[in-house]
Amino acid sequence: MSAFGSVFMPEMAISWFDGSQWSDAEVVSSDSLQLHPGAHVLHYSSTCFEGLKAFRHEDGSVKIFRMDKNIRRLAQSSELLALPAFDEAMMESMIRDIVARFADEVPAPPGSMYIRPTHIGTEPAIGKAAVPSLTSCLYVLLSPVGDYFTGGDKALRLLLDDEGMRCPPHMGVVKSGGNYAGALQPIMKARAEYQADQVLFCPGGDVQETGAANFLLIDGNEIITKALDTTFLHGVTRDSILTLARDMGMDVQERELTVEELLERSARPGCEAALSGTAAVLTAVGTLIYKGKEYQVGNGGVGETTLRLRRALNDIQWGKAADTHGWLTSL
Repeated sequence: MSAFGSVFMPEMAISWFDGSQWSDAEVVSSDSLQLHPGAHVLHYSSTCFEGLKAFRHEDGSVKIFRMDKNIRRLAQSSELLALPAFDEAMMESMIRDIVARFADEVPAPPGSMYIRPTHIGTEPAIGKAAVPSLTSCLYVLLSPVGDYFTGGDKALRLLLDDEGMRCPPHMGVVKSGGNYAGALQPIMKARAEYQADQVLFCPGGDVQETGAANFLLIDGNEIITKALDTTFLHGVTRDSILTLARDMGMDVQERELTVEELLERSARPGCEAALSGTAAVLTAVGTLIYKGKEYQVGNGGVGETTLRLRRALNDIQWGKAADTHGWLTSL
């Protein structure tokens, strides 16, 4: 089976900003992107992107999950990177049109069509290290994906890093490629030295997020996660899970969580921890590694509340439960 996100539809939607206006969106071959080697994005990382999904329902219809929130976040990332502003309605049209074009290729559950809108600075100017790109490009790639848990739904191992940080504090809210690149070496080192699946960045003891997902601690009826600020990504899946948890009557606490409290709570029977993100939805964490010592979270496996929350979200995405929050968009 192909790796998640490595298969693409043959065409993509694209639009170019020439410094004064956006071109009409068009559909082109997915391998037809041409950039000058001096393009701003290649030298100064003027790039941001989104990840969202379209799902096939039993009646054959295709629905896109929380597209409005992802488009809004892409616009915010673009603004914070000083990339040219774009019309959110245009972006929505690009997404809907390209998904409709390949609607027959959207896999049935538990698969889906992964959607990757991307915004890059294209101005060929290598002297603009401290100046934004005046031109840019928006495009939307599609990738049919299967079940993220094909290899078995096992609990992850996280290395707690209280010295480093995933990215500069003011950049955490931006979904930019540079943030992921910056976290890559610590993650690779954690895998080699501790067989960890990810690094949970906790600068100064402040539990934030991993290299690619938000972190949630589930202790009985409580869900504890860091309050929104600029240091970490405001995940759409995180927001969805917390909303469903509130619907279930759970005590959702968005607040400071220290490494000390995390380790103390994780030792309690029934405690759970999980990572939330578009790809994996909600993935259980079974082991925390801190200063060379391993700490088991609860029973070390996949917790009941984690499964219940993931199932609740999947049921809405797959059309098996009512979409009471208006998260699904029809083509």
